[in-house]
Amino acid sequence: MEILRVENLVKTYGTGANQVTALDHVSFSVEKGEFAAIIGPSGSGKSTLLHILGGVDEPTSGRVFMDGQDVYAQNEEKLAIFRRRQVGLIYQFYNLIPVLNVTENMTLPVLLDGREVNEERLQEMLEILGLRGREKHLPNQLSGGQQQRVSIGRALMNAPAVVLADEPTGNLDSKNSQEIVELLKFSNKKYNQTLIVITHDENIALQADRILSIEDGKIVKDEVIRL
Repeated sequence: MEILRVENLVKTYGTGANQVTALDHVSFSVEKGEFAAIIGPSGSGKSTLLHILGGVDEPTSGRVFMDGQDVYAQNEEKLAIFRRRQVGLIYQFYNLIPVLNVTENMTLPVLLDGREVNEERLQEMLEILGLRGREKHLPNQLSGGQQQRVSIGRALMNAPAVVLADEPTGNLDSKNSQEIVELLKFSNKKYNQTLIVITHDENIALQADRILSIEDGKIVKDEVIRL
């Protein structure tokens, strides 16, 4: 079952002689529960694509459908709700709120959405992420790997349909990197969440179900690794 479809996505910056094409008529679809990796050199358009998929940056032209819904046909209010509920974003830089503890950082998106925290889900996330006993710790009291676990918990608390991760292991050593990938894969299987990861790490990409290679704003290869 298709969860995400991208049609002729174009993103340009600047005008005239200074115009840069970050995405050049990109089209693909992703199935529900699929783990897809997007690889490519710096400046190839990977992060731009991820931000457009997540409702963070509007395309110049083209369309994005999430669960059959035309994302950018919505007004600003509905687009904000889409970002909070349908998509979980994980970045290389953890973007945690320094004055909030682990639990507060993880539950912030739910509270901003005006909803009650699902306590059972919170406890399950703390257990899965290995953060039990650190609920009251502030970000500066955590290691890099632990901070990234908190950011993953924050992305998963709203039970999004799609998890988008932009170089989620970029700041971590190899041991922590593999642990973070295993956590994302576990969430992908346990909750049947669609996972799309941007990475420079070939070892991470090869753990995906499918690898999309992007160069100069175009998908140049779309390879199924495992069914």
